[in-house]
Amino acid sequence: MFESKLPYESCMIHPERLLKRFLRYVQIDTTAQEGAGKYPSSPGQLALGRMLLEELFSLGLNDGVQNEFGIITATVPATVKHATPTIALNAHLDTSPETSGAEVKPQVVRQYDGRDLILTGDLTKVIRVAENPDLHGLLGRTIITTDGTTLLGADDKAGIAVIMEFVSHLQEQPEILHGPVRVLFTCDEEIGHGVDHVDLQQIDAVVCYTLDGRGVDEIDVETFSADLAVVTLRGVNIHPSIGKGKMVNAVRAAAAFISRLPRNACSPESTDGREGFLHPYAIGGGVAAVTLRILLRDFDTSKLTELANQLRQAIEQTKNEFPGLEVDVQIIPQYRNMAEGLQQEPRAVAMAQQAFERLGRQPKLTIIRGGTDGSRLTELGLPTPNLSCGQHNPHSPLEWACLEEMELSVKVLVELVQVWAGI
Repeated sequence: MFESKLPYESCMIHPERLLKRFLRYVQIDTTAQEGAGKYPSSPGQLALGRMLLEELFSLGLNDGVQNEFGIITATVPATVKHATPTIALNAHLDTSPETSGAEVKPQVVRQYDGRDLILTGDLTKVIRVAENPDLHGLLGRTIITTDGTTLLGADDKAGIAVIMEFVSHLQEQPEILHGPVRVLFTCDEEIGHGVDHVDLQQIDAVVCYTLDGRGVDEIDVETFSADLAVVTLRGVNIHPSIGKGKMVNAVRAAAAFISRLPRNACSPESTDGREGFLHPYAIGGGVAAVTLRILLRDFDTSKLTELANQLRQAIEQTKNEFPGLEVDVQIIPQYRNMAEGLQQEPRAVAMAQQAFERLGRQPKLTIIRGGTDGSRLTELGLPTPNLSCGQHNPHSPLEWACLEEMELSVKVLVELVQVWAGI
C-alpha cells in the first residue's frame, strides 16, 4: 500500500524518531474541558505546548512563541532566494472530552499480522478487522493503539508529530528548497474554540493546512456547518410529599423533549454522507432545571435554521405537555463548511494534490462529517484544507494510528513546500 517511487532523496524520514515523538506527546493529558471558563481549558495543553516550544527552539526556530493563550507559533525560514508565498501548518494540542485522555498507555504493534487487536487494559475492547477495513492494507506495518481504557490522542497528536518531524527534516536537510513555513499549534479545537485567539495578521500566510485527517491520501475540502444548541428546561421543585399539582419535574420534561427529537432519521445513528443531524450529547440537572447540549450539523448552512426550528417545535410541544415549564434556548454558531472559502483560493487544494502525485499517490478529495480548525480559519479568510495523518477511530478507546501513514504525511509536506516554492 505504501510502496511508491520517491523522486527525491530528501523524502527519507526517520520513522522511529517520529514514533518516539508521537508516544511522548500522547502521554500528556490534554483533554479539553467544556465549561472551564478559560483558554486553554486544561493545563495539559500548556504543558504540551511548552514541550513543543522547547523542541522547536532546539531545532533552530528561534522565533517560537507560546502566547498567553497557549497557542504556539514558529517559522521555518525560507531556503530559496526568490519571493515565494508563506504557507502555514496547523494541528491542535487538545483531545476530545468524550473519552478520557489521562494516563494513556499506548500499545505498539509491530509487523501487524492482520488479526483483530485485543486491547490489554480492557479485554472487552477489541479493534475488529471487520469494523476497521483500513487494516486490510496494513499487513506488516506498525499500528499504535490504546490499552482500551482511554483514547489514544492521535486526534491530533499524530498531526503534531507529523509537523514536528517535518520541521526536523527540513532543518537537517537545508538543500531542500522551500519558502517560509509557519507552524501553528492551537488549543481547545475539540470544544469549538481552536482559533479564538489566533492572529491571522501574525500568521501572514496565503494558505494553511491542518494535519488532522484520517488514514492516507485524503484532502478534506468540505466540512459540516455547525451550531450548538444549549437548551435549559426549568421546572418547579418542591418536596415530593407535597408535589401534587405543584411540582413541574424538569427531568421528566427533558425526557419527553428528547423523545421528540428524530432518532431513525436526522441523527448520527441513522445518517451518513452529506446527511445532517441533531445530536443531543450531554445532559445534566435535576427536578428544578435540566440543561442539554445538542449539536446541529449539515453541509448546507441554510439547513441549520431548519434543524433549529425542529428543536423549537419539540420544545413547544413539551411546554404544552408540562404546564409551568420554562425553556431557554441558545443557538451558538460554531463553524461553517470550508468549501466556499477554498473556492476563493484554488491553489490551496491544487498544490496539495500535486504534492501527493509527486510521491506516486492518488489523492482523494473528501468531506468531513465534523469540523477542523480549518473550518474556522477558512471562514476567517485563511483557506485551510485538511490532510491525512494516519488517524483512525478518533474520540474512542478503540482509536488507533499507523506509523507508516504518519511517515507518508511527513513526505507529503516535504513535497508540498517545494511545490509552493516552484521547485
